[in-house]
Amino acid sequence: MKAIRNLVLALTLALTGGTSMVDPSLAQAQVTSPTTGVMVILTVKAGVTREQVMAVMPDEIRQTVQLYLNGTVREWYSRSDGSGAVFLLDAKSVAEGHAIMDGLPLAKQDLMDHEYIAVGPLLPLRLLMTKP
Repeated sequence: MKAIRNLVLALTLALTGGTSMVDPSLAQAQVTSPTTGVMVILTVKAGVTREQVMAVMPDEIRQTVQLYLNGTVREWYSRSDGSGAVFLLDAKSVAEGHAIMDGLPLAKQDLMDHEYIAVGPLLPLRLLMTKP
């Protein structure tokens, strides 16, 4: 997951840098991307056993499926290293993402660490919309 984050960051920085070289006025505008979702990276807390997590999983899964069916959870994945999950939430802010995740059983029992990242459209794509 760290490699993916680093790749996305590198791509974004490269494209943003390219935008600055093409049109310096765009670099000064400091346009920010609207938040259209929140990525949440869940990692099992140090010292928490698999048994503790598995005892909560039936309730966690039912509530997460309900969030998916409601459209609140857009995508969800298991981490390949087995240490947690990654969610893409339909949320307009990190605070809204916190509120969603805080209602789930694993969070209520303080078994997971959560990292929240606001995401939105890739701004350099706007270059495709301008006339040369």
